Amino acid sequence: MSVTALAAPRLVAGGSESGLGATSKPVTAKVGMEVNGAQQALELDTRTTLLDALREHMHLTGTKKGCDHGQCGACTVIVDGRRINSCLTLAVMHEGAKVTTIEGLGRPGSLHPMQAAFVKHDGYQCGYCTPGQICSAVAVLDEIKADIPSHVTGDLTAKASFSRTEVRERMSGNICRCGAYSNIHDAIEEVAGGAA
Repeated sequence: MSVTALAAPRLVAGGSESGLGATSKPVTAKVGMEVNGAQQALELDTRTTLLDALREHMHLTGTKKGCDHGQCGACTVIVDGRRINSCLTLAVMHEGAKVTTIEGLGRPGSLHPMQAAFVKHDGYQCGYCTPGQICSAVAVLDEIKADIPSHVTGDLTAKASFSRTEVRERMSGNICRCGAYSNIHDAIEEVAGGAA
């Protein structure tokens, strides 16, 4: 008889001693942040992603869960002025942060210019990725305005400029499975003032 066969029943029977089968309450923490201009105070499992905090605890379901691996951009939100994939970050890491979701950019009847441009240029088809696309597009224009270079910026000493190549690179983390990329670019270009 092998050692494994002898040890296995003991591990199952003594689950609490070995850590197997033991049930314990999750570790929670209080988290406060400003979301879309309103203060939020939550007590969350410390393993809760920002995406799940927004969707499940604050009921802001505009931000979508796509791949849940940071590869599609459907969960893009703006945190302290920077766009992030909310599925890849824990909510507790954003104590005191200012978070903007698609719901915080505009409302029906009072759309953000980027939202209105997406509607005008049909920058969506199924619409699933659209909230992340719009949040990312808003942040892209802010990055260019702040002279933040991208991987395709040719001259790092020159002022950042708006171009089709720059927009493609900067938006490359946001996938549209329907293929509305040219319409999305047209919407971004309109808001940028027709610079490309």
